[in-house]
Amino acid sequence: MKTIQSRLLLMLLLFIILPYFLSVFLIYSYTKNSVERHELENSQEQLQKNAEELEQYFDDMINLPYLLYRNPDLFRIFKNGFEDSIYFNPIAMEKSIETFYLMRNEIRQVRFYIDKDKESFTVYNATVSARKPQPDLLNEDPLKQFYRSNSNYMIEPPHRIQNYNDTAIIPQSDDTMVMTFHHKIVDVPSNEYLGIITIDIDLDAYARICNSLVQKNEESVILMDSHNKVMYADDRSLIGKSVTSDFRRQITGEDIILTKTLSGTLNHWTLVKITPNHVLFDDVRKTAYTNIIVGLIVGLLGLLMIGIISYRITRPIKLLSKKVRTIKGGNMDVPFDDGRKDEIGELEKHMKDMMNRINLHIEREYKLEIENRKNQFRALKSQVNPHFLFNSLQSIGAVALRSNSPRVYQLLTSLSKMMRYSIKANQWVLVRDEMNYIEAYLNLQMERFGNNVNYSIKISETILDMTIPSMILQPLVENFFKHSYEEGFYHAHLTIYGEIQGEFLHLIVENAGPSLTQAELQILRENIYASHHESAYSHNHIGLKNIYDRLILNYGSKAGLEVDTYQGQGFSVKIVIPLEFPLANE
Repeated sequence: MKTIQSRLLLMLLLFIILPYFLSVFLIYSYTKNSVERHELENSQEQLQKNAEELEQYFDDMINLPYLLYRNPDLFRIFKNGFEDSIYFNPIAMEKSIETFYLMRNEIRQVRFYIDKDKESFTVYNATVSARKPQPDLLNEDPLKQFYRSNSNYMIEPPHRIQNYNDTAIIPQSDDTMVMTFHHKIVDVPSNEYLGIITIDIDLDAYARICNSLVQKNEESVILMDSHNKVMYADDRSLIGKSVTSDFRRQITGEDIILTKTLSGTLNHWTLVKITPNHVLFDDVRKTAYTNIIVGLIVGLLGLLMIGIISYRITRPIKLLSKKVRTIKGGNMDVPFDDGRKDEIGELEKHMKDMMNRINLHIEREYKLEIENRKNQFRALKSQVNPHFLFNSLQSIGAVALRSNSPRVYQLLTSLSKMMRYSIKANQWVLVRDEMNYIEAYLNLQMERFGNNVNYSIKISETILDMTIPSMILQPLVENFFKHSYEEGFYHAHLTIYGEIQGEFLHLIVENAGPSLTQAELQILRENIYASHHESAYSHNHIGLKNIYDRLILNYGSKAGLEVDTYQGQGFSVKIVIPLEFPLANE
């Protein structure tokens, strides 16, 4: 109900509170867009700078093995093998390898694989290990794929450091996470493949470059290679794993994502900076919350003011509305205050006059209603009571017996049974009771048409004890006489039988006599199954329509009524009742 008080509150909402919060929203949106634009510009510049530093760092690491080409002894070993390289200085070569190892602090392990001898040796902590035969090394992933490629280097995603030659120089406690660079050694003039240098570096050096992007708490950075493998992430659990579609959807929810595709040696690698939405706009959000709180305080003060004003104005109206609701509840003696001198007082005065007129009218109508009731009661008393008529028929039957007219007594008994059963109309009855009624009806019809009435009833005891709506079969038997004997088909035969098929009870009434054409049968079916507003039903078959409607009403859509003519040889009506229905069996 739209009360005056609610309208005042609505005006406060529309003209004060709503414009205020709309302005807060516009200011917040403008500030948010400005902050986002400024932050994006700074982040893009920082991302470009870090991308260039990463490209330079990886260029240096990939080009680092080329320094070993300047060592003729080491290059001779790769080309001829240890056994055939008799003109080299082992001590000088070992010092040269140790110097190479110490060139970069992030180098953790270096492995040299000489394809000539199928041997390898490693350098760990500036210590050179013994040689170890590894004839199947190139059949292992990822070296197998690298060996068959045209590339001179390959970067393997971060993993735990491995003891390549199972040497004692690498302690078992070392589980450093390293990134691996594989570099092919070739004879430049002939482009002959000589071996592979594998360098393991820890992640700290390029991690510092990546982490310099993170300037606020909860920001994160991810470096991915061209195969979507995580080469670095501040969440260490992601390093070395593939970026799945589920993870992509997770990080691109409400976060701000900045990406930079790298080039050069890191071609198609991607540097990603993730800034959570709530971190970027934290200051803006605090300002908006402050404005919202101020607005709520202003709104509450406005509500208090409106409440005080509206109470003084609307209280008399509410009292008058309460009196009207009391009248609606049936109390016609509501006291109205006609002492007020304002508009409310005038309204109460007019309502008091109106109620006096209504009370006079109700009193007159009430007396007329009582008189009409008396007249109806007298009219009902003059009607014949069905029970009186039933008792009268029994008395007449007794007179018939005393007058030696047993046939008259039988007919009166059949008629009295039918009257007693008809009193149960619209009730649930046993199939046995329905069949007793039909037999009484047939008994009367046999008196009318003589012994020419041909019928048979075949229903088992199980079906006779089931419950059905009353008067569901009788109209079908009545139709038999109406369309057979009354129209001169005296040789027609009536058959009534029942059977249970699966979860349904079938009650069939067949007429081996007059029939319908296929066109007439089709029209009959359409009218039976049509809804009430669609049916243009003939009164000749209204009983079939009523039976079908009662079946649907009592049993639902699983019940039904089927009509057929057996190719023009008679007429059949089948009633289908579901056994699962609670009242279908007792």
